[in-house]
Amino acid sequence: MSDIIGKWVMEKGQPFPGLWFEFRPDGSFQAELPGLLKVVSSGTYTAAEGKIDIDQTKHTMGLVGKFAGLYAIEGDTLQMALSPVPGGPRPINLIGARVYKRAQ
Repeated sequence: MSDIIGKWVMEKGQPFPGLWFEFRPDGSFQAELPGLLKVVSSGTYTAAEGKIDIDQTKHTMGLVGKFAGLYAIEGDTLQMALSPVPGGPRPINLIGARVYKRAQ
């Protein structure tokens, strides 16, 4: 889980540029999409061997539940693909994954 710890920001050219996730060592996370419709979420996560499970317990628009996903980190780049809905199936690969850069 230690490789994903830190703050990651979605790059431009994707559906939600500026969206960030901060994964903490205690297994909690916070996320925010800044802007006019500021959306904030938080909860817990587990990550190991390229699989990530996010349990979103708070969300501005009520989108809560467990999201299964995959991730890969290379240098300061995180690719992450999550199920599109809570309780949905884990993606089978990283095709179409969102790309995040480690915040400095």
